[in-house]
Amino acid sequence: MMQAGFQIRAGAAGSGVILHVPHAGRLIPPSVRRRLLLDDPELEAELDRMTDAQTDLVAARAAATAGRTPWTFVNLLSRLVVDPERFPDDRESMRAVGMGAVYTRTSDGRPLREDEPAAEEELLDRWYRPYSRAMTDLVDARLTSTGRATIVDVHSYPSARLPYEIGAAARPAICLGTDPDHTPGWLLSAARQAFAGHGDVEVDSPFAGCYVPLRHYRRDRRVHALMVEIRRDRYLVEPGGPATGGLATLGSALATLVDAVDARS
Repeated sequence: MMQAGFQIRAGAAGSGVILHVPHAGRLIPPSVRRRLLLDDPELEAELDRMTDAQTDLVAARAAATAGRTPWTFVNLLSRLVVDPERFPDDRESMRAVGMGAVYTRTSDGRPLREDEPAAEEELLDRWYRPYSRAMTDLVDARLTSTGRATIVDVHSYPSARLPYEIGAAARPAICLGTDPDHTPGWLLSAARQAFAGHGDVEVDSPFAGCYVPLRHYRRDRRVHALMVEIRRDRYLVEPGGPATGGLATLGSALATLVDAVDARS
């Protein structure tokens, strides 16, 4: 099913796992492209830096090899259109560096688009809010069907730190992002075990947190969440491909995590 720039890939009826892939897309609608302040080569370079390239394929590999097929929610649009994991009312942190729900700055601090509230609201209405509603509805559907929902965010990051980053300087092979209300200890332990042997694993470093829809955030403890950040040189030739053998092995490790979550049900 595809609508509003995202795709939901159905999983097993009994699965409460959602693989969420928010930053794999490179598509930018022409109406959005016309308002960006970068020329074509500059935009391609920025997409290379900011796209979590082929994380959709890592998730697809996991979905295909897990014992019970998880649900998968993939953003087909670039995060330069809107970033579905940032909150529009965030007036600090990432918005302070021009990277709120609608980016106004590039990864190295140059202007990306004019900071126009009316244009931002238009982007939020067209792309951000339908995405948020659909993800929220998918979580609700999993809760109704199975009584549980576990969101596993699938991300990647470059081996060299980008100028905009405000997290720690560490660049582990795997970073696991957690939330104190939605990441139980057993889920973090399962992720550590699943990715053991795939390089060093750190928690909340260099990036912290994980995605939970606002309707459920700190309100419904049946919703569990974890972010999996993979350093890009572990599965592709940087900045954006081609894939190496690491894509299949990391996809299998992610499937191991999915199976561990299902084993708790």
